[in-house]
Amino acid sequence: MNKPLISLYDSRQHKILPFKPLDSLNIRLYFCGPTVYDFLHIGNLRAMLTADILVRLLRKIYPKVTYVRNITDVDDKINARAKTNDEPIQALTSRTIEEFHKDMASMYILPPDVEPKATEHIDDIQQMITSLIRHSYAYEADGHVLFSVHHYRDYGSLSGCNLEELLAGARVEVASYKKDPSDFVLWKPSKEDEPGWESPWGRGRPGWHIECSAMSHRYLGESFDIHGGGHDLIFPHHENECAQSLCCFPGSKFANYWVHNAMLLVNGEKMSKSLGNFFTIRELLTNHHPEVLRLLLLQSHYRSILNFSDEGLREAKQVMDRFYRALLPFEKEMNVEVKMPEAFMEALVSDLNTPKAIVIMHQLADKALQGDEQSALELKHAGQQLGLFNISTVEWFQDIENEGEIRALIEERNAAKKSRDFVKADKIRDKLRAQNIVLEDGLQGTTWRKL
Repeated sequence: MNKPLISLYDSRQHKILPFKPLDSLNIRLYFCGPTVYDFLHIGNLRAMLTADILVRLLRKIYPKVTYVRNITDVDDKINARAKTNDEPIQALTSRTIEEFHKDMASMYILPPDVEPKATEHIDDIQQMITSLIRHSYAYEADGHVLFSVHHYRDYGSLSGCNLEELLAGARVEVASYKKDPSDFVLWKPSKEDEPGWESPWGRGRPGWHIECSAMSHRYLGESFDIHGGGHDLIFPHHENECAQSLCCFPGSKFANYWVHNAMLLVNGEKMSKSLGNFFTIRELLTNHHPEVLRLLLLQSHYRSILNFSDEGLREAKQVMDRFYRALLPFEKEMNVEVKMPEAFMEALVSDLNTPKAIVIMHQLADKALQGDEQSALELKHAGQQLGLFNISTVEWFQDIENEGEIRALIEERNAAKKSRDFVKADKIRDKLRAQNIVLEDGLQGTTWRKL
């Protein structure tokens, strides 16, 4: 049987194209991972989820998929946060990576095949920089190494704008050591209290953009199938990656397709801590089941702007209740293998059209609620392709019943703490712990999560 033909919107060519792999026996893709200095927020989750849906689909169709998602563990933001926290940088990054993995597992996001850290690939980074200098695409100045943007005539080809337009809308660091304001850093000097490695240009550390170029080359080669991330990464990060990699490896493709998800609004506004509408994944999981969050995000196409709201969460919860209710009578028969619904797969292979795929799931749920066992089996099979239905129907409805009890106990514990009855507070914590419920006290109050 012929493989379903996948089509994807390519950000470079600004149109939907048929996906033609470089090697149909091994699909290779790279998505940008987190800079590890804080918890991930709901906007980060959308990017991770887009990659997850794409990888699940590719693995359904092709015999092998090599999925690389990096971790940026050397960055000025990390240095600044460690100083604010008065803790060693290694302690901050190690803890944040661990929390990131917990969040991804909680959201049923599959791990990548390779998860390289920037600090483990300094040699690869330095080799690329050396090659760029040798080919006159980079130069050393005052302990820095910079990429000479005007030496690469195709700069701007990914974002589709000319250099002047790009730089007019971007923050460009003006520095005396730059030959041109548009030139960007490949290597920078490190102070004594900053992470640094010996190099031909002095003790220093890499710039952000060169890290991803080096790691993608290390694990996927000079040319690979798909590169992706959030729309905000197109410029300057992905534009600069393109420039570095294509100059370092002339004649290569670097990434054959570029997949970017659109931004996320919260209650109609751009997410911001100052507006009070900034939510981490961890915060949202204290009150909402991860499958509800997944469904809410998947109900909008990854390339459309998504408005994240309390109303949307309530509606997504109702939909998941309906789906699980449709599966409930057939729980014992759910281990039977069934073919993926054709209309469902047609939706997914058409540029990851998850909203249309969910419409198909609703149609299957309608029939299942009328007693059609085949439709129930197909519904579960389809949902699992989207990372849903990870628990039994019994567990789903049990969680609903227990949620109110958990909240009531947390309020009772908070009241006990306020009245300085710490013995009672500890007993409540222990009672919940025995139910595999872990409480976490923070500045914004007490949250809970299941072990």
